[in-house]
Amino acid sequence: MKRFVVVALLCVISALQVAVAENKLSLSSQEKPVYESIKTLRSVSDKDRPKTTSKLAMQIRDLPNSENKVTLATALASLSTEGDFGLETLQAVATTLAEALQQAPLPPEKGQPAYPYVALAQLERYEHVQVKLEDPQYTAAMAKLIADDERRQRSDFALNDLDGKSWKLSELKGKVVLLNFWATWCPPCNRELPDMQALYEKYKDQGLVILAVSDEDLGKVKPFIAKRKLTYPVLLDPGRKVNDMFDIEGIPKSFVYDREGKIVAEAIDMRTRGQFDQMLALAGLK
Repeated sequence: MKRFVVVALLCVISALQVAVAENKLSLSSQEKPVYESIKTLRSVSDKDRPKTTSKLAMQIRDLPNSENKVTLATALASLSTEGDFGLETLQAVATTLAEALQQAPLPPEKGQPAYPYVALAQLERYEHVQVKLEDPQYTAAMAKLIADDERRQRSDFALNDLDGKSWKLSELKGKVVLLNFWATWCPPCNRELPDMQALYEKYKDQGLVILAVSDEDLGKVKPFIAKRKLTYPVLLDPGRKVNDMFDIEGIPKSFVYDREGKIVAEAIDMRTRGQFDQMLALAGLK
């Protein structure tokens, strides 16, 4: 079966490349050019990427109905949220994925909604696009996202930073908290770092606390942070207890808490400085 499996912590586009390279996914002459363009989308400038992404969405819509079409639409969706490419672009991507799933529905995976339904639900819930898809798996995927967010709201943790100081989330009420999950090896995460440092310097006197959580060890993270001269707290979660608590399977992920400890904004991917500013404004920082 040509099923496209998304593995935790493995980017969708990377999994697609592996499937093609190992001949687990056979692409037609119509599908190959779309795949090649998706594979190189990250190299397109931010200025041109919205137009290129929208064009790819239209090209995918013209493909014959198949599971490959769903796979390509899902891969494009995974790349469309890396930054700020506009609601119009995201809407085109979401509409393409919804239509592909309508035309070629997928069976559940181990009793859970297949990943493309989850990706589409994330676009609707967190990127605020409109989705028209009547499918039990899509309904279940959205319900799970809502339940996950409710669980995250109730979650608390304590982790040590690079100097051994303990930080407990529930003790930061009265502060605005930006909780960011990241890793040294993650290119989109690295693109966020300078913007988060700038935001920290801008808002720390107004009560902003940034907690950047990595599941890597001290020996890898500490020199990485020192080289980039980042001054906000970086917390270590080598056993992934907190990552698992927040159901983090892809990074970067960010959550903004207001001064009452309520999650007021959530990002499923890389954010620009402007997008972070908008998220922090929902917690009262301007």
